[in-house]
Amino acid sequence: MAGVASLNTVSLSAPSSAAPGPSAPRGRSAAFAATRRFPSLRVVAARALDADDEWGKEPGEGVTAVAEEEAAPAASEVAALKQKLKAALYGTERGLRASSETRAEVVELITQLEARNPTPAPTEALTLLNGKWILAYTSFSQLFPLLGSGTLQALVKVDEISQTIDSENFAVQNCIKFSGPLASSSVSTNAKFEIRSPKRVQIKFDEGIIGTPQLTDSIVLPEKFEFFGQNIDLTPLSGIFTSIENAASSVAKTISGQPPLKIPISSDKAGSWLLTTYLDDELRISRGDASSIFVLFKEGSTLLI
Repeated sequence: MAGVASLNTVSLSAPSSAAPGPSAPRGRSAAFAATRRFPSLRVVAARALDADDEWGKEPGEGVTAVAEEEAAPAASEVAALKQKLKAALYGTERGLRASSETRAEVVELITQLEARNPTPAPTEALTLLNGKWILAYTSFSQLFPLLGSGTLQALVKVDEISQTIDSENFAVQNCIKFSGPLASSSVSTNAKFEIRSPKRVQIKFDEGIIGTPQLTDSIVLPEKFEFFGQNIDLTPLSGIFTSIENAASSVAKTISGQPPLKIPISSDKAGSWLLTTYLDDELRISRGDASSIFVLFKEGSTLLI
């Protein structure tokens, strides 16, 4: 079919009194030859098609390769931003010890990630929201009332703050695990959430839970210690310490066997809203009341290492 002409545009005009033009060259299609008989038929444009190319390219041909080339740099940019965010959060104790410069850097990185959010409608991607998320950073300092006192910081250590989402039952649990010299425990709240927009959920707390303290069942004491320049030998007191250790172990077993304390929450004001502004399979960024920001890593993510 090589050499066959394809008409792109044909326009018809009123008959003209002008003399017919010269004959069309040989090899032209019948459409061109028709101009000899009908001067009013004017061919605006024509294109010769190759036999292998008569129908043109398939729709979308070549688009996939371009999309993949554009997606690769975008993915690498997001990965680099997440690593920078992880590095910026190091040593900040979830934001409590972050300097003003560090907070500004974190906010800038968060803003850049939000602009590249791969999940524009998080509440429509409940499978991604589902699971346990570990808090890595927050600007909401009231989340840590136990650490507001310098004295308590030496006695109480926050081991983990997490939020577990059960998307099938529209339930969420916030949990703080902390430990001290002699025991470890947890405080958590159970809540239900309602979807209010593609990014926003409304949370209503209905129960508080105080976990059963897990007492340390062994007391490790040094054999010697220095006091005002004098070395004190504790070996003669080992028998007394053994008795104390046995008593502590007995108490620990008794207390550990008790159920956690559950406290109903009935206040109408016991609620908040949460706006998820970035979500993928390992990172979630949310904004809440009082302009608070929360950065959470998915349990098992390499960002936690």
